[in-house]
Amino acid sequence: MQLKILLVDDDQNISEILEFNLKNEGYDVVSAASAEDALKINIEAFDLILLDVMMGGMSGFKMAEQLRKNNIIVPIIFLTAKDTENDMLTGFSVGGDDYISKPFSIKEVIARVRAVLKRSSHKNNDAIVSNILDFGSLKIDLDLKEVSIHGEKISLTKTEFELLLLLAMKPESVFSRQRIIDQIWKETPYITERTVDVHIARLRKKLGDLGATITNRTGYGYRFNTDGL
Repeated sequence: MQLKILLVDDDQNISEILEFNLKNEGYDVVSAASAEDALKINIEAFDLILLDVMMGGMSGFKMAEQLRKNNIIVPIIFLTAKDTENDMLTGFSVGGDDYISKPFSIKEVIARVRAVLKRSSHKNNDAIVSNILDFGSLKIDLDLKEVSIHGEKISLTKTEFELLLLLAMKPESVFSRQRIIDQIWKETPYITERTVDVHIARLRKKLGDLGATITNRTGYGYRFNTDGL
């Protein structure tokens, strides 16, 4: 599966050069000419953001700050002609993961992109230490890989647990069946969308009166709806 990069830069020449070279490296690249345009896109669908700092309208720093306030944790690499220590500290303080000064070489950008994506992959795959997702009557223990409802543990298979966790980690997102397959069954060939529906049905049954927290948006996919909790 291709990793997706959102490129946000109001300099068309730079955008075209970066997009061409990143696509040659095998990345799926989407470009936006402003922070305002970028914020209209489903940013959580991306694995990385390449974000120019100095743009007309909203700055890259302001956009990053807004994303982090909304709990969007997609890694960000800032691109900027400003390279003072204070500017770098500002970039990191608003949630940046790396900072590349202009002018830069394409090789440097690609190397930094690979490094940040690799770090991000490790973070996503590592167990979260001493962490419990607490939705009141429903609790998901990431350490023990256990789920409890009203204080009673319920028995889930590994796949069912991973499916519930995937949806619960992003309750504001709708996951298409293909996206779920790519996340849960990425090592398994020939998985159909019907497989997803069957596992969702079993998971809902095991969740009992909380099964309705997993809702289906016809034509789009599934989401974890916390309204009823």
